[in-house]
Amino acid sequence: MESEFKLREEKPPAEMEGCPMAPDGVRRGRPAAGQDPVKRKQILDGARRVFIDMGFDAASMNDITREAGVSKGTIYVYFANKEELFEAIVEEERGSIFNNLYGALQSGDGLRETLINFGMALSFKITCDKVISAQRTVIGVSERMPDLGKRFYERGPMHGHKIFVDFLEAVAKKGLLEMKDISLAAFQFTDLCMAGLFRQCIFAYRSEPPSEEEIRYVVSAGVDLFLKAYGTEKLRRLMGAESD
Repeated sequence: MESEFKLREEKPPAEMEGCPMAPDGVRRGRPAAGQDPVKRKQILDGARRVFIDMGFDAASMNDITREAGVSKGTIYVYFANKEELFEAIVEEERGSIFNNLYGALQSGDGLRETLINFGMALSFKITCDKVISAQRTVIGVSERMPDLGKRFYERGPMHGHKIFVDFLEAVAKKGLLEMKDISLAAFQFTDLCMAGLFRQCIFAYRSEPPSEEEIRYVVSAGVDLFLKAYGTEKLRRLMGAESD
């Protein structure tokens, strides 16, 4: 077992520094160094398995090299260090998991139905095994590498928060919601949709993600409480007319 990892201690081999690009035509038809998507995916897949099995701190570039089946020099062509590798994996996972999540806000359904659909999609994503595992890892390293935690939060939760704030602002302009602090209201909505569920997952209180029925129950109750707090008389009249 290697000693505790210290950021950026591992350096690429000296012979790689200043290595000139191959002349045109030498490797015609092959990707330039560090530009082969297949090789990059091979490295990321190997690193992902190592991080899952060993955790970020215990994993080393040597471990990742063996698991990915590439040379150490090849890894350094693509990634400068373990931190870059981890960030690339987090970004890749974030993109695949949260892709199209916010499309639920453009469904064209009534406000309550739209919020329920969005809240359920959000709760499913946040409490799934992949996202819980990634968040645990980021939390574990954020004390020593706060910039990593900040970037994770800015590119993930804060990015989505801004999209939802824009949605609420548009609804408020229609006279359906009245909020003094829209940003705070958006945070409150997110917490209402995962009330009790997220902490149970992040602390491994439950062994399986919540079911669809459980999520729907929590989200529906949260949406009703949110609309009771911020819904206007215009919204109540509209919802009453829709229920008739």
